[in-house]
Amino acid sequence: MGAGQVVVEIQPQELKFTFELKKQSSCSIQLENKSKDYVAFKVKTTSPKRYCVRPNTGIILPRSTCDFTVTMQAPKEAPPDMQLKDKFLVQSTVVPYGTTDEDIVPSFFSKENGRYIQENKLRVVLVNPPHSSALEPINGDLRQEPAHEIPDSAVTCIPNDGVSQQEPANEVPILRNISISDNVSVKQEPVQEITMSKDSSISNEQALSGVAEITPSHVGKDIDDLLLKLNNIEVKLNEAEKTIVSLRKENSAAVQESNKLQQEIALLRKKSATRIQAGFPFLFVVFLALVGMALGYLLHS
Repeated sequence: MGAGQVVVEIQPQELKFTFELKKQSSCSIQLENKSKDYVAFKVKTTSPKRYCVRPNTGIILPRSTCDFTVTMQAPKEAPPDMQLKDKFLVQSTVVPYGTTDEDIVPSFFSKENGRYIQENKLRVVLVNPPHSSALEPINGDLRQEPAHEIPDSAVTCIPNDGVSQQEPANEVPILRNISISDNVSVKQEPVQEITMSKDSSISNEQALSGVAEITPSHVGKDIDDLLLKLNNIEVKLNEAEKTIVSLRKENSAAVQESNKLQQEIALLRKKSATRIQAGFPFLFVVFLALVGMALGYLLHS
């Protein structure tokens, strides 16, 4: 594919972020593959610590689209003149058929072998938050910087975790200001703590003096009440012990009486059995006498 031919179309042509202090902002970019080949893309930026790109590399199938999202980290303070000179570079090139995301290597985006690489530069524009009355870009009309001001050596690829080791020079003043403000706040904090400790010590002394005045009049009564309650509890415990002892005695006496009754019943049963076995019943004797008299009468007649 020759130079100057459009492999990928990018929409939109600029990155618009809603600027709010201590809040992240994101925007999406769509890449459209206009060719019949597989196309690999790669995203670079001049401020890798300020932005996170996901994904920063990928494969676009023929006649299809692919999106990547750029997230701007939460700003701690407004940039100078409310303008950012950060730039993004999107590189795209034709790769062999069937190439996947895992097959992407740095040599795909190298111009040493005469490979054609399409490069598109995107600028960053800050816009007011939605609740603002005006939604016009804060940056205004920024001048397009020449291509030589963003050399490939100055552009660093954003890793998947959004962290890079390079840091742009224009971020150094911001870091210095933050460190100075932090030092000032640290120096002021001990003074506030000392004043609070003095006030707290005074209030503690006043409270202790008030307690010292109150204790003599109320502690004696409380102690007497507690002693009376303890005495009442001891009396009730003694009474409960006495009742328990008496109940145990009554229980043992009842058990003894029941044992005696059982023994007497057993003796009576034995006596009745011996009487029955010793002689004949009275009715049996009477019956035999009547039978004998009847036989004698019959014999004499």
